Amino acid sequence: MAVKLQRVGGGVSARFVFLLCIFSFCLGVFIVNRIWSVPDPSSISDRESSLNHIQLKLETTSNCEKKETSSKGVDILTKVSQTHDVIMNLDKTISGLEMELATARAAQESKVDESLIETKPGTDQLKERPKVFFVMGIITAFSSRKRRDSIRETWMPQGERLGKLEKEKGIIMRFVIGHSATSGGILDRALDAEDEQHRDFLRLNHVEGYHELSSKTQIYFSTAVAKWDADFYIKVDDDVHVNPGMLSSTLSRHRSKPRVYMGCMKSGPVLAQQGVKYHEPEFWKFGEEGNKYFRHATGQLYAISKDLATYISVNRHILHRYANEDVSLGSWFIGLDVEYIDDRTLCCGTPPDCEWKAQAGNPCAASFDWSCSGVCKSAERMKEVHHRCGEGEGVFWHAIL
Repeated sequence: MAVKLQRVGGGVSARFVFLLCIFSFCLGVFIVNRIWSVPDPSSISDRESSLNHIQLKLETTSNCEKKETSSKGVDILTKVSQTHDVIMNLDKTISGLEMELATARAAQESKVDESLIETKPGTDQLKERPKVFFVMGIITAFSSRKRRDSIRETWMPQGERLGKLEKEKGIIMRFVIGHSATSGGILDRALDAEDEQHRDFLRLNHVEGYHELSSKTQIYFSTAVAKWDADFYIKVDDDVHVNPGMLSSTLSRHRSKPRVYMGCMKSGPVLAQQGVKYHEPEFWKFGEEGNKYFRHATGQLYAISKDLATYISVNRHILHRYANEDVSLGSWFIGLDVEYIDDRTLCCGTPPDCEWKAQAGNPCAASFDWSCSGVCKSAERMKEVHHRCGEGEGVFWHAIL
């Protein structure tokens, strides 16, 4: 009995020892594995450094991408601005080429459209246009002989001096007039005799009449362009006092500009009432009653550059003519790239206004009375105005233009 218990006890002890050995072996393996798997502190530091480097690289890449995106945005705006500038320059170039083409076309037409200028039998036809500084057309009528003589006796050179003015200064001055309704009648014969005496007329293929002033102005510019290649073309009434030297100096400051419209600018009321002076039959085109005209130069004196005079010449058959010639001229330039120059030296008053300015060393280019739309009683008063407001002949001939 005792032996059995010992065997049983011995068996239990052996099993316990065997299980303990297995447990110890497994525990040892587990501990060894844990020791092997614990990272080295320096390795951990290296890994953290690598992670930080990768994160910094990602942030740098992100910032670069943002900067690149921002830079691309700035580049796009710059390119858009540059493209806009190129388009604007191209537009100006095209506009300039169009004007040059119009000028060439007008020059070509002037060789064949000689019907603009009245020529006497036996006279030579048009030759190549001489290059001049400006052409001044003094608009006159058959009944204005005394006005013309008052100008000849004051501010307009005569005879050889008129020819000298053209050769030395490139300045053309002519009284501008057409013919009567009965061509070859007594009025035309009287004008022929006056022209024979003074040689200072530009004769137009135009029937004279007060209500034809817009048409006359249009034909004047077309005729002048066909006859002379000028920097400027001027229209002035025959009851206005002019200081040619001051006018020349004023124009010379704008010679380099392509499209100039110069005068005393205004915007008067559109007169719808019949029977009044300056009545506008087409008042309805300007909107409601009481409206004003668009900006335009007053009709006593204004100047336009070559391109604009050429434009009138080329398009004369389709340009609309209103009742008032200064309004008509202004309407022809609406929509064009034109520089308006409002110069008040072109519309001084008669003495004492122009006299005070002359004494101060600033003589006016032109003087007249607004109440008369010219010098009141100009045939009698032109000498007085010239004496008190004239610039002096020496100033004009010695001017550097």
